[in-house]
Amino acid sequence: MSRPDVTALSPATIVDFLGDIFDRRGAESYLGEDVTMSEHMLQGAQLAEKAGAGDAIIAAALLHDIGHYTNEFPEDALEQGIDNHHDEAGAAVLEPFFPTIVTDCVRHHVAAKRYLCSTDGEYFSKLSDASVHTLNLQGGPMDDVEVAEFAKNPNLDNILRVRIWDDLGKDPTVATPDFWHYAPILQRVVDAHTAA
Repeated sequence: MSRPDVTALSPATIVDFLGDIFDRRGAESYLGEDVTMSEHMLQGAQLAEKAGAGDAIIAAALLHDIGHYTNEFPEDALEQGIDNHHDEAGAAVLEPFFPTIVTDCVRHHVAAKRYLCSTDGEYFSKLSDASVHTLNLQGGPMDDVEVAEFAKNPNLDNILRVRIWDDLGKDPTVATPDFWHYAPILQRVVDAHTAA
């Protein structure tokens, strides 16, 4: 497949563009974990699919870490407000093509870890060493004011579901379908959103 032109991303090309990123760069290491970036994101999608989640939540689970690859997007990304925080960056590049439920799950999956560390007494003990390390870099557990504010998000339950699948999607023994298994799901989500 030829690489899509990043200057001409559209609802008709975004899924192939994302697939090309998975194909070319998915084998890169994932921040000290025992799985690659693509294995991690595909495990998240598979967990969502097995849980009976709808298309949008499967898409969110699959794409939650796409912000690690925002250098793949147009060079004027910074001018469009896309910074180097992978959660915010990922949501920003997906926003033209995906509904808020997807971008909220992407944008808030890091904050959800901080939230769960403050609201679930058992959650922290389940984090991988790499996730504990990044938690400290990301601000640590939320304080009471942050918890109260975060809890107001209308998509909170789905954000937390994607976060849990994020945490579970780090098993090097798990086999998953490849990106292209999920491409029709992504395209349905994109088409429904952009037709609205």
